[in-house]
Amino acid sequence: MFKRVVRQSKFRHVFGQAVKNDQCYDDIRVSRVTWDSAFCAVNPKFVAIIVEASGGGAFMVLPLHKSGRIDKAYPTVCGHTGPVLDIDWCPHNDQVIASGSEDCTVMVWQIPENGLVTSMSEPVVVLEGHSKRVGIVTWHPTARNVLLSAGCDNVVIIWNVGTGEAMITLEDMHPDIIFSVCWNRNGSLICTACKDKKVRVIDPRKEEIIAEKDKAHEGARPMRAIFLSDGKVFTTGFSRMSERQLGLWDPDNMEEPVSVHEMDTSNGVLLPFYDPDTNVVYLCGKGDSSIRYFEITDEAPFVHYLNTFTTKEPQRGMGYMPKRGLDVNKCEIARFYKLHERKCEPIIMTVPRKSDLFQDDLYPDTAGPEAPLEAEDWFKGKNGDPILISLKHAYVPGKNRDITVVKKNILDNKMSKNTENTAPAVKTATSTPSIKNEAKLEEVLKEMKSLRELVSSQEKRIAKLEEQLSKMDI
Repeated sequence: MFKRVVRQSKFRHVFGQAVKNDQCYDDIRVSRVTWDSAFCAVNPKFVAIIVEASGGGAFMVLPLHKSGRIDKAYPTVCGHTGPVLDIDWCPHNDQVIASGSEDCTVMVWQIPENGLVTSMSEPVVVLEGHSKRVGIVTWHPTARNVLLSAGCDNVVIIWNVGTGEAMITLEDMHPDIIFSVCWNRNGSLICTACKDKKVRVIDPRKEEIIAEKDKAHEGARPMRAIFLSDGKVFTTGFSRMSERQLGLWDPDNMEEPVSVHEMDTSNGVLLPFYDPDTNVVYLCGKGDSSIRYFEITDEAPFVHYLNTFTTKEPQRGMGYMPKRGLDVNKCEIARFYKLHERKCEPIIMTVPRKSDLFQDDLYPDTAGPEAPLEAEDWFKGKNGDPILISLKHAYVPGKNRDITVVKKNILDNKMSKNTENTAPAVKTATSTPSIKNEAKLEEVLKEMKSLRELVSSQEKRIAKLEEQLSKMDI
């Protein structure tokens, strides 16, 4: 498939491993809707999965530690009146998630800190502006409260979630269905892949197309386009002979690709997941049973095949954990959440290392949860690079996953703006055992409180059912 040359790379020996059965999430009815999105979104606290729902659309939000068999009566987020097509966690608040649906709306939800106790049907805000189903939702990487949505009306809308307003509407740029939209590293540009076989690089605030490439992939099946950290665009699509292809493009010169590779003749759409810290792209084909990964460098052939992780079961969707949710002690460089028909299976990618010390070459500073810009600043024309955090101290192993998570509600305009930098996170991680014990105690108390609430709600439900049963007996 690729000319394999022995090349120096620390990622040559990356290997994937599925977790044991007891760490999977079982008995989940994954959505069967025919739409080429990932169906799964993950952050350091929760995994969200779009599920089958009668009479509307729903997705499930599970705390990461809640593995095992999931009860059929487990609460869902069920406010949409049509199937949910795409979900995305806010990068600046691990309790806020956006969803797009066939009911033409986008909804933004605030998940309780310890997960759902009862089903949630009231979103924090409903964003209405699309005339057809909304298949893509994606948060701005550096500006707080900015959300992009794209619908089958071929329109891209950028919202200020804090006010619920559609601030930018890109109407006449796409003559056909938009397959994918991706922000660049600092959120100043977007790139889109469309059914008209064009890849476009757009400045959304100026509402103008900066670069475009016609027939980036000549096949008729769906394409995907993502930005890399150096500004290049990586695409996946199909050739005229229905072979799957990868392409690398420079927006300054879109006439000729930097690199194009043919892969295989499978017909599943390739979902690309990119790690900007290591420059590794993972490709997960819908309906495939493998994850291929490639390293992108400045030397020819630019896209270097690394390896393939293969399992027996085909994947229905895939979630990708942000870097700050990984276990640095195990040299974990990526974690996927693979959706089967009835379960979600975490897959861990690691670089084998003999030393137990922190591997700073694998973990350069990564984008943290703090937003460098407010929505209003971005709409006025300001740009900001992600605020980076070190993973050396911030994420210690064990249950205390929420050390550096920003806990304030970004959607509450009354709360004062958070001006903390990343230093307190480091202090927390390296603080005395007594503070750790207090944090653990607090976590246990919160868990008990949520369990109490669950028990009381179930008692009420049982009483109501007994009452109905006694009426039936009469």
